[in-house]
Formats: sequence, structure tokens, C-alpha cells
Amino acid sequence: MRTTLGERLTDWSISGFMWGFRILIVLIVVLGTFFTLQSGKYTGEQWIDFIVFGISQGSIYALIALGYTMVYGILRMINFAHGEIFMSGAFSAYFLATWLNTVGFVDANPVLGLLIPILFAMLMSALIAMLVERVAYRPLRGAPRLVPLISAIGASFFLQYTFRGFFGPGVYAYPPIKALEGEWVIFGIGILRVQVIVAIAAALIMAILYIVVMRTKIGKAMRAVSEDKDTAALMGIDVNRIIVSTFAIGAAMAGAAGVLYALIYRQVNFFMGFTPGIKAFTSAVLGGIGNIPGAMLGGMVLGIFESVGPALFLDGLGIIRPYQLKDAIAYTMLVMILLFRPSGILGERLTSKKA
Repeated sequence: MRTTLGERLTDWSISGFMWGFRILIVLIVVLGTFFTLQSGKYTGEQWIDFIVFGISQGSIYALIALGYTMVYGILRMINFAHGEIFMSGAFSAYFLATWLNTVGFVDANPVLGLLIPILFAMLMSALIAMLVERVAYRPLRGAPRLVPLISAIGASFFLQYTFRGFFGPGVYAYPPIKALEGEWVIFGIGILRVQVIVAIAAALIMAILYIVVMRTKIGKAMRAVSEDKDTAALMGIDVNRIIVSTFAIGAAMAGAAGVLYALIYRQVNFFMGFTPGIKAFTSAVLGGIGNIPGAMLGGMVLGIFESVGPALFLDGLGIIRPYQLKDAIAYTMLVMILLFRPSGILGERLTSKKA
């Protein structure tokens, strides 16, 4: 069909607006960065602190984002209850860590005092995710996409208010690990121990997951089901078992992230999964939804931008409290990347069948 002059003018005006928006954002970033660096307000050590904190925060986003991207890769649905799975892992680990700290086990065995709560949180998050999958998602697997989306939102509220009903609306202080307090001086620069340990732990967990997905039998089955569930079933793969395993593994990543998050922010509450869950979903989209390395990369990029961006982009423009706009910077960065690359950093265009 031939387009009319009016339609062409509309397309040109929309395209012109989008390019104008891109240019405006780029100018703000360039000018803000120039003025901030020229002012010399922040020292090199402070910039390194921003980056290290961004890496540790981004590692947590990446771990949570893996659950979103794995479930989407298998079922083409967004599990909006995943933030509450993250919360349930942190809450579960809190009670165990508090008891271990009370009996003196954590101070006597700091490595096990960190490892045991992480493993327990992973287990509890996996069990809750499998229950949610069985009750809220599996009966709706053949339904239109909007139906499981509504079910996911309902599961999210159910988990939130279940934890609130059992444990109250208060904020619980996560017990400290004395071995993680203080700083390590690296090349003359002091870096908080907890941030380094969180980044290293998250990197190890993500490396293990990548090996599982790429090198093991269950990982190959996951990739096969992601490509075509019907063909995978004909090849003898138990599709239901693989879907449940995907939910469990993604939830275990979120449970581990919950403990690492609690180590940095030192608190847990029934609503703590909302903001990290949204940020992790943003990370998954940023990296390329359905792409596991993309989720990892997206989380790291978002964490670093969120930590460095307010000081680097906004401080030089005279913004009084730039860190109040850190969320705006994170989502603007997401929009900008998706404007230039709609499929995400490492994403691929989906076929019409997958989409």
C-alpha cells in the first residue's frame, strides 16, 4: 500500500522528535561530565569508591535479573513475583544468620557464617518459586499472555503480604559479620571489604550458573526447551521438569542476591523486593531479555551507571542533590540504549514464533 503525504510527515516528525531527544540526552551527559571533571570536586579515590559500589550493586541486580531472563527464555513470560522471591530468600537467611550470630558461630567461622545463610536462602527461594510455578503459572500455561501476567502480579502481592502477616511491617537489622567490617587497602586506596566480597561471591555464583547452563545435561535441555518446547518433548525431554528446574535455579540466584543485598544495606523487610526487582527487570531488558550473559552485563552496567552517573552527569550542571535522581538516570540510560538497540546490548531479534 502506498503511504500518503500526511503519513510520511507524521513518520518524519516522530523520527525527528526521537533523534532530538537522543541528541539532548547526549548533550546533557557530555556537558555534565565535562563540568564535573573540570571542577575537580571528586578525587580519584572517590571515583573508585563509586565504581566499586556500582560493581557490587550491579552484581546483585545481575543475580536477580538471571531469574527474569531464564523464565522468559523458556516461557516467554515475565515473572513479576520474582522480586518477592528475592525478598523471601533474604528474610529466610535473616533468621538463620541471627541464630548463628547469637550462638557465636559467625565470629568463629566467618566463611561458613556467610556461606550457610546463602545456601539456605537459595534453597528457600527455590522451594517458594516452585510452589508459585505449580499453583499460579502451570494451570495458565496455555492461556493468553495477559492472564499469567495478572497471575504473576497477584502472586507478588500474596507473597508480600504473607510475609507481612507473619513477620510484621517492621525493618529487621541483618546481623553483621565482623570479618567483613572495615576496609582493605589496595594500591593505596581503601575499599570496603563487604563490597569486595559481595562482588566476588556474585561473580562466582554467576560463573557456576553459566557452566551449568552451557556444560551440563540439564542446561542443554533448558536451551532446547527455550528453542522449541514441542520438538524438545518429541526428543524425550520432560518439559515440565525443565520448566520447574528453570524456576528453581533462577530463584536460587535471587535468594543468594537477597543475602548479598542484606550484607550491604544491613536490613530486610517485607517490601524490600520491589525496587531491586524492578531494577533487575530493567537489567534483563537492558542486556537483552532471554540472554543469560546479557542479564549479567545489564546488571553490571545499570549498577555502575546508577552509582557513578549522578555525580558524573548531574553534579557539574548545578543539581543540588544529584543522588535523588539516580533512578531517573538509570531508566534514562535504559531508554537511550533501547532507542539505539531495541533488542538490548546482547539481545537478538526474536522470530515471530518466539515473540
